[in-house]
Amino acid sequence: MRSKSLVSWILAVLTLSPVGVAVSHAAEAGSNPSRRDPPSRRQGGSADADIQADRVAVFKTIDGASLSLYVFFPEHRPPTEPRPGIVFFFGGGFVSGSPKQFEPHCRYLSQRGMVAITAEYRVKNRHSTTPLESFRDGKSAIRWIRQHGNELGIDPNKLAAGGGSAGGMVAAVCGVTPGWDEPGEDLTVSSRPDALVLFNPAVMGKALPGEAQTGQLGVAKDLLPYYHIREGLPPCIMFFGSEDRFLAGAQEFQQAAVEKGNRCELKVWPGFNHGFFNFGRSDNRAFRETLLEADRFLAELGYLQGEPRSEYLP
Repeated sequence: MRSKSLVSWILAVLTLSPVGVAVSHAAEAGSNPSRRDPPSRRQGGSADADIQADRVAVFKTIDGASLSLYVFFPEHRPPTEPRPGIVFFFGGGFVSGSPKQFEPHCRYLSQRGMVAITAEYRVKNRHSTTPLESFRDGKSAIRWIRQHGNELGIDPNKLAAGGGSAGGMVAAVCGVTPGWDEPGEDLTVSSRPDALVLFNPAVMGKALPGEAQTGQLGVAKDLLPYYHIREGLPPCIMFFGSEDRFLAGAQEFQQAAVEKGNRCELKVWPGFNHGFFNFGRSDNRAFRETLLEADRFLAELGYLQGEPRSEYLP
């Protein structure tokens, strides 16, 4: 009963209006081939994503579903020395969406020297699952990447996670909420990312306006990142449009995180709504600006070197 109530509450929050789905049609239909892409880029095998990645790896097979990671290497091959890495989780309200959403971000960051990955996870339309399985898959992806860090050329102590909307919440749960790991996995390998890069993540605060009296908030406390804020959280940056109804919750989260001594930045773009950051929207202005801000943040953490490279952007 507790899990059923929690799932119903999260889905209700994310589907009250169309802004619950963060993937823009342009981002889902196709994004920018990088000017540096070689013709030998490998095609991904996802049922809903044609992604030109340097490597495609299945990180989890469960209930008949095979979930893949789409890996972008600096210079299109695994680094000989460990590099920082980042894994992104797509938006779509835990109902739909595609890892292709973050292909442009991966291309840019791989050119900047990181190993960048965009990940699949189970969603309702394709797998008849709930958000609980999405969170478990996010943790499984991070754990698998750490377990295979040597072959991927990733420093296991510099692995960031990012995502948009529901995918941003997946990354945040991985970074902040303990537990909710897939049963049977090796829990000696951490599923917690070392940094968070979140694009309008869903449900970061106590509740949305009008949701506080649903009678289900007490159950949601078991999972929502806000109720697990403590010292020592991964450094975090969040990007929001000023008109996004999830912004108030992010402001609550940021204030509480900073009060506990954590680094938590919140960047707001005036006049924009949910999903504003996606490639293909508003002449790509917000896409470029948010990605360059993410570059600055990662450079300050030592994940990137030098200044952002706007010439790498489409």
